[in-house]
Amino acid sequence: MKKLFLLCSLLVSSVIYADELGDILSDNKELLFDYQLESNELESDMLSKSWVNPVRLQYSRDYSTQIEDITRRTGGYSIVIDQPIFKSGGIYYGIKYSQALRDATRADIQLQKRMMIGDAISILFNMKKTKLEQEKLKYQIKNDSIDILQKRESYDAGLLDSSFLDQAILQKSQDETALLQTELTLMELKQKFALLSDKDPKHLRLPALKLMGKNTYSEANLELKRDRLRAEQADYNQKVTWTKYLPTVSLQGQYTEIDGDGPLFYPPGMKLNYYNYGFTISMPLDINTFSDIEASKVEKLKAAVEVLDRKNTVEEEYDWVDNSLTILDKKITLAQKDEKVYESLYRLTKNLADAGEKTSLDADIMQNSMQIRKIDQKIYEIDKQIQLLKLYVRVENAI
Repeated sequence: MKKLFLLCSLLVSSVIYADELGDILSDNKELLFDYQLESNELESDMLSKSWVNPVRLQYSRDYSTQIEDITRRTGGYSIVIDQPIFKSGGIYYGIKYSQALRDATRADIQLQKRMMIGDAISILFNMKKTKLEQEKLKYQIKNDSIDILQKRESYDAGLLDSSFLDQAILQKSQDETALLQTELTLMELKQKFALLSDKDPKHLRLPALKLMGKNTYSEANLELKRDRLRAEQADYNQKVTWTKYLPTVSLQGQYTEIDGDGPLFYPPGMKLNYYNYGFTISMPLDINTFSDIEASKVEKLKAAVEVLDRKNTVEEEYDWVDNSLTILDKKITLAQKDEKVYESLYRLTKNLADAGEKTSLDADIMQNSMQIRKIDQKIYEIDKQIQLLKLYVRVENAI
């Protein structure tokens, strides 16, 4: 029942502090994504209107010295329109293509932003995990020190070979080195976080992620949404390509107005202000027509296959995370069992130490080992959150 509940958990209930972490990125990073989205909208708007030809405005001024001692001036301006009004469906499909392209690019930008937010949150999780590992190593070093002390006493009494003492000293040195390494790891994580965010990690609370349902993940997956839109885009592009080689009807219109001295000779009744208008029906005959149409068809089929492939990838991603959570739950269960064992041994050893049959150092070893297994459980919980984050960064409205 617990498993079923996790699989059916709603996405909304899976993110605590989502609003707080939704703006985790620095102002510069946010601006870059805002500009990308704005640029995408403007470019898509231009593309959707690209079928509308520009109106050409023209002004001219001529000077003539054909007549002796006279310079005649003639000026005029004209407005020229040459606009396709029917392209066998090409205008409609061109607009739909631009809309699909805009939505696909927007989904891709959203995905990039979510991945960057996920990187920042993953760093926060790893910082917390590293601090727990530091705490764990400190308990381990305490046990190492006790182990060295006990083996030194046995070695001095001639009860233990020197290799055992040497091994204990080496283990303590290795654990102390590992503790120093965690300091470098923390410094590196802080630097990486500073490159993504201008927030103070100490003042940010991490989300508590739960496993969303498989259908929820699939429906909200941005990569799948993007690929579906690209397939839709390829479909419209194939239709646009096909209509390029069908008849097109265009209207032409021109208004001309002449001023100045006027022409030298012109028939009676000739107007200096006049209109020209008409229409054109055209259809290209291109040797590459078939190849062009087939190429666009292949791109359409390729995009459709990519959607199917993405569906499989999305399912595999979910199953992999789900299986990794199961393994981590088993690790937590084992750590809990060990904790109980060490707790029982600690009580027993402490009682024996109080009775003089054991030393207090023996009790300390059991207590430290118990604390280590408690910390392991917290580390495994963070590992679960890191795995779940791999799903959340790929869906909409999650972080």
